Amino acid sequence: MSLTDTVPQARRRDLRIPLAAVLIVVALAAPFIGTRYVTHSLIIALIFMLPAHGLNLLVGYTGLLSLAQAAFFGIGAYTAGLLAVHYETPFYVNLIAAGLVSGALALPLGIPALRLRSTSFVMCTLGFVIIGQAIAKNWISLTRGDMGLSGIPKPYFELGPLSFTVSGTTSFYYLALAICVLGTLAAWAIVRSPAGRNMVAIRENETLAESLGVPTWRYKLIVFMLSAVFAGVGGSLYAHYLTVVSPLTFQMYYSTTMLIIVLGGGAGMISGTVFGSLLFVGLTEALRVAPEVRMIAYGFCLLVLVFWFKKGFAPLINRFWNAIGGSK
Repeated sequence: MSLTDTVPQARRRDLRIPLAAVLIVVALAAPFIGTRYVTHSLIIALIFMLPAHGLNLLVGYTGLLSLAQAAFFGIGAYTAGLLAVHYETPFYVNLIAAGLVSGALALPLGIPALRLRSTSFVMCTLGFVIIGQAIAKNWISLTRGDMGLSGIPKPYFELGPLSFTVSGTTSFYYLALAICVLGTLAAWAIVRSPAGRNMVAIRENETLAESLGVPTWRYKLIVFMLSAVFAGVGGSLYAHYLTVVSPLTFQMYYSTTMLIIVLGGGAGMISGTVFGSLLFVGLTEALRVAPEVRMIAYGFCLLVLVFWFKKGFAPLINRFWNAIGGSK
């Protein structure tokens, strides 16, 4: 083999593993690279990544456009807050309970809603958010109304003789990162499973999928509940991080933010949800220190998305990822 034959081979080395290693190092070192406020912005992005993963299962893989994520996010936040304040339950119990309660409430809500089609379904899910916020405002004996539920403790762990509280911004970042990694892996496992393939079949052609024996309505209900579980877990993290929840947790802005994460990142792609969370939440949170340019930057990102990346940024990321991979 000549020297000219070996040079192109060197240029086609697979660079994905080194790049992945660099990204892992950056993720682990992030609290020490940026300021404390940058770490806070990353935590908010990680918190919103969880409900966005759930919404991606619904919108990106099953083809159901929903605005209900803020409702389930708020339910999870209040569930965790009420358990922590009134019963002093451990963090992991609150986290699991928040996901289960949100998922359980999605069942009676989803049964009638999923009988509706397109615009009617979207309007119905919007109603869930409005009702949730109204309940949080007016059930004062439980939620304390507009005053909010305060005094929610930071996550506390006991491991045998060892016990510690996740009180600092840096330590909470690593907790949120660990939970988000688990959530991302769970979402990846779902879409890679046979159930995930059936979800895509429903998205592409529900009538054909049903004719092939796929129980489409049942799948849509299960995915609706799963998306609520992801939102509830994110709400629990939100409550324990801010140590207070209020009716504003149900605000429509959160639902639209989660939808922008999914559509902007790339619907139907796990990597799109990760990137979208960091861009549309992390960046805008970081720019709160410069309010005069914050919304301009946000709007510019949306314009770039609409005119040049109609399928989101994930296809571009995937092309880059494949380009740096080795080839024969």
